[in-house]
Amino acid sequence: MTIVSGHLEPEFVDAVQNITVPVGRDVKFSCHVRHLGTSYKVAWIHFERSAILTVYNQVITRNPRVGVSHENHRTWHLHLNDVQEADRGRYLCQINTAQAKTQSAYLNIVVPPTIEDSASSSDVIVREGSDLSLTCQARGSPTPSVKWRREDGRKISTNKSFSSTEVEGSSLELQKISRLDMGVYLCIASNGVPPTVSKRIYVSVDFPPMVWVPQQLVGSPLGATVTIECWLEAHPAALHYWARPDGQVLHDPTKYRIESINGVTAYMTHLKLTIRHLTVRDYGPYRCVAKNPRGETDGTIKIYRELISLTFRSLPLSAHLKLKTDREKEMETDAH
Repeated sequence: MTIVSGHLEPEFVDAVQNITVPVGRDVKFSCHVRHLGTSYKVAWIHFERSAILTVYNQVITRNPRVGVSHENHRTWHLHLNDVQEADRGRYLCQINTAQAKTQSAYLNIVVPPTIEDSASSSDVIVREGSDLSLTCQARGSPTPSVKWRREDGRKISTNKSFSSTEVEGSSLELQKISRLDMGVYLCIASNGVPPTVSKRIYVSVDFPPMVWVPQQLVGSPLGATVTIECWLEAHPAALHYWARPDGQVLHDPTKYRIESINGVTAYMTHLKLTIRHLTVRDYGPYRCVAKNPRGETDGTIKIYRELISLTFRSLPLSAHLKLKTDREKEMETDAH
């Protein structure tokens, strides 16, 4: 305790507390002093900017978000409204004694993450077998961490030997991408300050059509109705149809029923052709044809005539007894 000219020199009672708040909040620093009297004044200073903010009960800075108040000249408050990142730094509470007395506290401004669209990847189309690099730039304080996940929950295959449900880093490298890699990728940024944010990036993988036939030979008798089928994979979606080898495209609805059923993936289609009332002319090969901007392909199914074989059928018991009786009579006649 120091006495100057018979008066106690002012001193601090408690330390000024550090403050951490999200951007946009209001904050209040409190500085506790005693023996201030009328000869001394309390000032608030932003240390990094060497800027005097307030002296006594007057605001010196032109910043309209800064204010000052006191309680009986013992507790002096510095008010900062709607704090911004620029307000981050060390604040000094200073008493203008002969050798200035100072306490300091730090204002830390935390900022929730944001993803910079202009510096991050958008929806992309890539050819199958190519390499793909996705980027996601996030800002915030503290610096956000970035993770990648697939929206459908499937694993991310960065190459042929490694896959994981989650990949860390602002870049995602996919080597020799395949149709199985097609889908929505989520770039997720977090830094412990809510809310966590994410961006959806749709990866389209283009490839030429591929057709496969589960049954290449199908037998059916004259007059019957028969269904043949094929499976198609293509992206972008392929134009598809059924045709005969001479190029005739099948479309007569009274003769044919053509079905196109979506598969388990966006690029898979199940195709069916039903032919009613088979005639001799309906036997032979049929082509399942598919084409898109990447290529064209087909699969062939042959319908052959199936003959109905005549076989002895089981007879009821009464018929068997009648046959037996007739046979016995024949044997008696032969004996005479």
